[in-house]
Amino acid sequence: MEDLKQIMPKKLGFGCMRLPVANGNSEEIDDAVFCRMIDRYMEQGFVYFDTAYPYHNQKSEEAVRRCLVERYDRERFLLADKMPVWLVQNMEDYSEIFERQLARCGVTYFDFYLFHAMNKTRVEETEKTGGFAFVQRMKTEGRIRHIGFSFHDTAEALEEILKNHPEMEFVQLQINYYDWESENVQSRKCYEVAQKYGVPVIVMEPVKGGTLANMTGRPAEILKELSPEASFASYAIRYAASLENVMLVLSGMSDEQQLIDNTAYMREFRPLDERERAAIARVVEELAAMPT
Repeated sequence: MEDLKQIMPKKLGFGCMRLPVANGNSEEIDDAVFCRMIDRYMEQGFVYFDTAYPYHNQKSEEAVRRCLVERYDRERFLLADKMPVWLVQNMEDYSEIFERQLARCGVTYFDFYLFHAMNKTRVEETEKTGGFAFVQRMKTEGRIRHIGFSFHDTAEALEEILKNHPEMEFVQLQINYYDWESENVQSRKCYEVAQKYGVPVIVMEPVKGGTLANMTGRPAEILKELSPEASFASYAIRYAASLENVMLVLSGMSDEQQLIDNTAYMREFRPLDERERAAIARVVEELAAMPT
């Protein structure tokens, strides 16, 4: 099996779930701003774009076609999309949804294709409806390059999937320093299961939906003491990217300033040092002591 980490030139992926919009309307994507962001991202050597069927009320895939696919040679970027397994009733639905996604994105294949938001129940349903066989067939036909899934459940459920489906080449997990030891999210436990099976990880929610990018009080002071210039988001994204088995960290960038910041410290990625790790451990303690 191809070493996926080798095909990622940089560790920052462009998540297309919180794109710039016009008039505060989530369906009205601001193409001019999105195009500028794509250009700036790609001219610095970043290549990975992650979209999905439901993003922006089903408008993200088409925005990716207009702003990326129609403006760049297909070989210049890696495109990921996801099967909305909760919409699938039978085998035919996989084919119908997949064809619609290819058309919306304006491509003939996806570099990375995921079952979206899997958990124990959805895995069982996907097995019954023939989903795993479907994506393997699409891979054989060259319409998918690499297959995997995004996941929200326990480490135990993850182990079961990886054991039963060795054809899965990667897994997308919610990992951030706040959830690392959370019993609810099980970031560390899930990461360790993926590592045990030799399955590389793509990280989603590295800044916990913006929580770790917009801190105040003592947690903010601790990070500012480390470096007055560095953004709070930079520590969260670098934390995830520093994990050995992580091949990519996704960031949903909704304006040019976020993109400029993210690419500045991820262009020549430097793992966290001991001083930074110690500061983050103190931030986690402070956050845990706060009322939710």
